[in-house]
Amino acid sequence: MRDRLRQRPCSQRGQLTGPNPTDRGKNGSKIHLIVDRRGLPLSIGISTANLRDSQALIPLVRGIPPIRSRRCPRRRRPGKLHGNKGYDCHHLRRWLASRGIRHHLARKGIESSQRLGRHRSAVERTVSWLSGCRRLHRRYERKPEHFLTFTAIAATLICHRRLTK
Repeated sequence: MRDRLRQRPCSQRGQLTGPNPTDRGKNGSKIHLIVDRRGLPLSIGISTANLRDSQALIPLVRGIPPIRSRRCPRRRRPGKLHGNKGYDCHHLRRWLASRGIRHHLARKGIESSQRLGRHRSAVERTVSWLSGCRRLHRRYERKPEHFLTFTAIAATLICHRRLTK
């Protein structure tokens, strides 16, 4: 009776989990974000922990909602995009340029990662706000839709807190 009530470790932790290269190969998920200058999340996605960041950029950019402005028509894409060396791919640079998005992606082996410091701090601050939510710190849900929903709720709370100050 007691063994039946205990939660047993399982080899499969649900969809969109994969071996984490930084955590001794334990299964995990990764949260991908696009934020504005103030750190408000614009687009959120989740993936396996071993997926390269560059593979998640195109769905994130496509997921940015149109932004309403009083002065001009709705903007359907960002004006410029900053990214670290994880996003340094020729096909991403071409794709962003074809959409008219100016990009500042650090190049591997050429540029220092220190140049993106002030832009990266907004993303790191938002990631720390998200990790403050206990439900997101460790993934308990088996279905990726549930985990993405909790991530979206946390992002909504972050936006509410920042905009009502």
